[in-house]
Amino acid sequence: MFTKKRILALLLVSMLLVGLLAGCSSRKDNDTSTTADGKKDYKIVLLLPGPINDQGWNATAYEGLKLVEKDLGIKMEYIESVQQADFEAVFTDYGTKGYDLVFAHGTQFFDAAKKVGPQFPNTFYMVINSEEGQEPNVGGIGVREWEGGYIAGIISAMNTKNKQLGAIGSFPFPVIAGTLDAFEVAAQTIDPSIKVTKTYVNSWEDIQKGKETALAMAEAGADVIFCSANQVGLGSIEAAKSKGVKAVGYISPQNDVAPDTVISSVTYNTPGLFKNTVEQLINGELKPVGASLGWADDVLDMQWGKDVKQDVKDKVNEAIKELKEGKIANPYKGQ
Repeated sequence: MFTKKRILALLLVSMLLVGLLAGCSSRKDNDTSTTADGKKDYKIVLLLPGPINDQGWNATAYEGLKLVEKDLGIKMEYIESVQQADFEAVFTDYGTKGYDLVFAHGTQFFDAAKKVGPQFPNTFYMVINSEEGQEPNVGGIGVREWEGGYIAGIISAMNTKNKQLGAIGSFPFPVIAGTLDAFEVAAQTIDPSIKVTKTYVNSWEDIQKGKETALAMAEAGADVIFCSANQVGLGSIEAAKSKGVKAVGYISPQNDVAPDTVISSVTYNTPGLFKNTVEQLINGELKPVGASLGWADDVLDMQWGKDVKQDVKDKVNEAIKELKEGKIANPYKGQ
């Protein structure tokens, strides 16, 4: 009887070992999974600082995700409203899981990417709106936002009657401060007597704060409002509409948000940046460097409103041509 028990125990141990070995084999196969046609099944995620329905910065990134799925047949995951306190933890999580590419949609992600990236050399971290890179696996695609702000300043200056404009930024980061500075400089090239009030709301998503800030600007005499602060911009457009003043849309086409309020929108062709980066990943061409793109690279574009006068269009197109040719310098000098 004792011998039978020992034999039974040995059989059970053997069965458990076979099961464990099979499980390990299965996990290994999943780590190098392929699609039905034998191609590598890439693991890519998009981290967003706000929601995909903000009709602005995050919405354009989601369009990029859909373009990658449509044109390249690669499924991308995404996480909305990632808070700054969680950047490092989220980067670490996806590095630990062995993701091939992590997109981080905003220059505010760059410091965390620099810190976490070297710990996971097989995961590439691409920060959108950063013009920096870091060996071995952190890259940046910087949009020259100041060029967009410059054009918004011309549009605003040619539509103000009070010679007072309002410019709202999220945080005084160089990329945002440079956008507002370019807005002011461009407006004053149209009319040096124009006054521009610039305010930072220290938020990307506080729509109510955007509304309150724009209302205060309008009540102080500003009759055209511009906002570079992601979702906050929706609040500024709402305020402009309620006060009967004008607004200039930014990043995403925002004319339809308030057609009688938004003069025109300066937009980003962001989706193509995502597709191009994934193609580089597939071809083994991703480099840990930064790139700076603007009007000359077809990254910026215009969505004209329904009542824009021809002289405004002509002046804007003239300025765009000069920006493409490098004849206009970035006016930002730092804090």
